[in-house]
Amino acid sequence: MKELVGVIAKALVEHPEEVVVTEEEKDGETVVTLKVAASDMGKVIGKQGRIARAIRAVVKAASAKTDQKVIVDITQ
Repeated sequence: MKELVGVIAKALVEHPEEVVVTEEEKDGETVVTLKVAASDMGKVIGKQGRIARAIRAVVKAASAKTDQKVIVDITQ
């Protein structure tokens, strides 16, 4: 999931070199943390959170094969 989130985020932002994606296990869930530059936060979140919701939907669909819950957290 880490690679998937990274590819999507780098395609959206103006500073792809500042995109950092980490992945860790917590309580049986996988938490994927996406960090982008402050100037790119709006592009990753989108109007009314539509882009962020779409990223989470794609990750949820991709994780359905493994029957594991994946949470995408977007930070600066």
